[in-house]
Amino acid sequence: MAKVKHIIMLGFGDMGKGIAQVCLMAGYNVTAVDINDQIIEKGFDYIKTGFEKLESKGNLSEGSVAGDYLAKLKTSNDIIDAVKDADLVIEAVVEKLEIKQKLCKVVIENSPEHCIFASNTSTMSITEIAEICSKPENVIGMHFFNPAPLMRLIEVIKGDKSSEESMNIGVEVAKTLPCLRGERYIARVQKDRPGFIVNRVLAPRGIYFNYIIDLAYEKGIPWEQVDADLTAPNTPMTSLTLADFTGRDISYHGGLYYSEKLSPDFKPGKVLRMQIEKGTLGKKTGQGFYDWSKGRPQPNLSKKAGIVNQDIFNAINANEGCRILEEGVVSSWKVIDKAILAGMNFPGPMEYATKNYERLAKLLETTAEKLDKPYLKPCDLFKSGKFVSMI
Repeated sequence: MAKVKHIIMLGFGDMGKGIAQVCLMAGYNVTAVDINDQIIEKGFDYIKTGFEKLESKGNLSEGSVAGDYLAKLKTSNDIIDAVKDADLVIEAVVEKLEIKQKLCKVVIENSPEHCIFASNTSTMSITEIAEICSKPENVIGMHFFNPAPLMRLIEVIKGDKSSEESMNIGVEVAKTLPCLRGERYIARVQKDRPGFIVNRVLAPRGIYFNYIIDLAYEKGIPWEQVDADLTAPNTPMTSLTLADFTGRDISYHGGLYYSEKLSPDFKPGKVLRMQIEKGTLGKKTGQGFYDWSKGRPQPNLSKKAGIVNQDIFNAINANEGCRILEEGVVSSWKVIDKAILAGMNFPGPMEYATKNYERLAKLLETTAEKLDKPYLKPCDLFKSGKFVSMI
């Protein structure tokens, strides 16, 4: 197995700079590449500040100072020159397939024979990204969760033509990358399917979420009351605040993607389409479900609308977990739960489902008919409970 020493970070924006930081923390030589000088400057300042904070708190390796890590960081605008000695290239650019394909082709053609190209895409097919390059066996996915220094999960994804050696190198590198909030968890994704593990299992929640939001709009129910229904106890941010924080456009494009790849049932709902048309996208525009003009909103959750059944969310998530088990994305329900906990900081659905699948499957059958969303119907693995032994 090739030893990785030189890592190239393509894209030095919000995601890229976090990935670059953890690679530096692990002791790798890192070259950050971006076409925008201002983004490079901001990325460098972010990493410099980050290491200075770690030094002040005594969180660096014994005897090390911030400057030791920064000395291993280079920046560049020239991708061809940057990758000439690369062992691993991690891409975190805009989520557009043709751009990722082009970068993959350029990297593979101009880097050493052993160099691995790893995409940080959260949704796109690794197989499709590798489609036009000459060595698809060297292409994998390494999906980090944002911010990379704080979120424990990395999904390492196998494309249809990815070699086992490339996968093993990706997994081994991922294991070396430190996390500031606990032990890093690496989930090996054995089949290239939309959304991989975490995003895929959680994606169908949006079908029920859109139904609830549209129903509340039609009935004139205040968003705070709906939020009180949706929000679990002791969460750091309410459900609709989080939806605003993430960006309604992200949900919209995610819905379109899954509606194309999995089922038309994922198509964005009426309220979401209205938010896109009006430009009320949440925090980034100052208005979404809530007004953000004076900072983060603090919704009053004292009164509930009474239109949400939380167990429907549990059933939907567990059923989707069973779908990816059926598809061979992973072979253990425990991996699904561990990945969701590491990537999202809340428990996964599968352990709960092992004890409640019969009731949840019946609930989901009724819900699918009521909402006229066939995709939500329980799959065979869920209904039978055979997933319980897949540990």
